[in-house]
Amino acid sequence: MTLKETKEIPLYIKVNPQDNVAIIVNPRGLPKGTVFPCGLTLEDYVPQGHKVTLTDLALNQPIIRYGEVIGYAQEQIKKGSWVKESLVKLPTPPELDELPLANNVPDPLPPIEGYTFLGYRNSNGSAGIKNILGITTSVQCVAGVLDYAVNQIKKEILPNYPNVHDVVAINHTYGCGVAINAPEAVIPIRTIQNIATHPNFGGEVMVVGLGCEKLAPGRLVPDGDQERIVSLQDQHGFINMIGMIMNMAEERLKTLNERQREICPVSDLVVGLQCGGSDAFSGVTANPAVGFAADLLVRAGATVLFSEVTEVRDAVHLLTPRAINEEVGRALIHEMKWYDDYLQRGEADRSANPSPGNKKGGLSNVVEKSLGSIVKSGTTPINGVVPPGEKANQKGLLFAATPASDFVCGTLQLASGMHLQVFTTGRGTPYGLAMAPVIKVSTRNALKEQWQDLIDVNAGQIATGDATIEDVGWELFHFIIDVASGHKQTWAEHWGLHNDLALFNPAPVT
Repeated sequence: MTLKETKEIPLYIKVNPQDNVAIIVNPRGLPKGTVFPCGLTLEDYVPQGHKVTLTDLALNQPIIRYGEVIGYAQEQIKKGSWVKESLVKLPTPPELDELPLANNVPDPLPPIEGYTFLGYRNSNGSAGIKNILGITTSVQCVAGVLDYAVNQIKKEILPNYPNVHDVVAINHTYGCGVAINAPEAVIPIRTIQNIATHPNFGGEVMVVGLGCEKLAPGRLVPDGDQERIVSLQDQHGFINMIGMIMNMAEERLKTLNERQREICPVSDLVVGLQCGGSDAFSGVTANPAVGFAADLLVRAGATVLFSEVTEVRDAVHLLTPRAINEEVGRALIHEMKWYDDYLQRGEADRSANPSPGNKKGGLSNVVEKSLGSIVKSGTTPINGVVPPGEKANQKGLLFAATPASDFVCGTLQLASGMHLQVFTTGRGTPYGLAMAPVIKVSTRNALKEQWQDLIDVNAGQIATGDATIEDVGWELFHFIIDVASGHKQTWAEHWGLHNDLALFNPAPVT
C-alpha cells in the first residue's frame, strides 16, 4: 500500500483482542485530530510504531499489548493519546520459582519431507554450508601477526584453491590476563574450542599461539596435536612467523579444496535466530514470519536456536509451559536465574534495555521488547537448553542461552554450531559474521526501501496487508535453503561485511 502524504489511510495494528493500545502503521506517523475508520480520534501526534490508547486509562491501570501487561499507566491517559515511554511504569518480572513447567506442550507439527541443500559433508558426520579455512588464536597478543598472515594468504595462495571460499582469522580478546581456572572461565574457553571445530571449517583446525599465554594452544585442537599449532615465540623473526603460518595454511587449503558440495537433508542445518535494532513492528511482522520459518525448519528435522536471555526473561512464563518436559523447563529457569544473579552482581537495571533506538522505534520497555522477541521461536515444543558456548547436540527448537548483545549472541551461536543466522531488524544494522551468512529481515517497508542493498527479506509487507506471515515465512524458508546451498548470497556476504567475534567472559580479568 502506498500511503500518500495528504490522502493516506490512517492505520494501526492491534495484536490481541484484549489489547488496550495499538501501534501506528503510517510511515510519517499521524497528526493530532486524525480519525480512524473505527471512530478513534488522535489526541496527539503519534509517530510510526508508537502506541496509541484505544480506551481511557486510569492511574496504575495495566497497559496491555500482545494480550499481556507491558506496564502500568503512570497517570491518567485519555483515549487516543500517544503512550510515551515516560507514561509506562515497568512491571515486575515473572517469579521464576512459580512458573508452570511443561504443562502446555504443543502437539508436534506434521513433518515435511524432501527438502535438501547442497552442503559439505565432514568426516564426523556433520555438514557445512561453507568451505572455509579458519585459523584461531589462543591469545589476543598474536592477532596482528595473524591478520597480516591472512591478508598474505588471501593475496598469494587462496586464488590457487578455487573451491575454498575464504580464510578467516578467529581473533578474540581472551587467553591471558584472565582468571583461567575460575569456574565461569569455562564459558569463554569452550566458546573458542567449539568455534575452532565449526562445521564450516571442514575439520582443518589451525591455531596460532604466542607461547606464554594462560590458554594453552593445545587445548584448542583435537588431542593437543602440535602439528596444528604455530607458536610465535619459537620462530626467528616476523618474516619467519608469517612463513610458518602460510605454509601450514597451504597444506590445509589443499585438503579443503578437494571438498565438493553434495545433497544433504535440511535436518543437518543449525539455524540461529536473533534480532537487533528492534522496533514495535518486530513482534508483529518480522519475528512472527521468522517464527513460521522456524516451525518449517523444525518440521524438516533441523535444529533452530533462539537466544537472548534478557529479551526472554520477561516473557519466560510463556515459554516454560512449552518445554518438552520438566527437566528442560528447569534448565530454562536455571539460565534465567544465572543471568539474574549476573546482572545483580553488576548492579544492572532492567531498564538498561531497550536501547535509545529501540525506544525511538516505539518500544517502551524490556517487557514489550521481550514479548515481541520470543515470537521468533515459533510454536513448536522447546526440546532443549544450550548453556553459553556449548555445542547444540539435539534437533528441534533449542534455547541457546546468550546475552542480548548482537555480537556476543552471534559468537555464542557460532560456538553452538550455527550454520547461518536469521536476523530481524526494524532500525537497521549492517552486522554480519565472517564464518556464517546472516540473513537480514526488515520489519518495515521503509527500511527495505532505504537499505535495499542490505536487507534480504522484507517483512514490512505484513503490516500493510500486502503479504501474510505465512507468505514471508515460506519465502524465508526457501531463502535459507538457497543460501545454505550456495545458490544465493546475503547482502552482508556480497559486500563482505562482518563484525569481530565478541566472547562472553563473566570470569575475572586479572
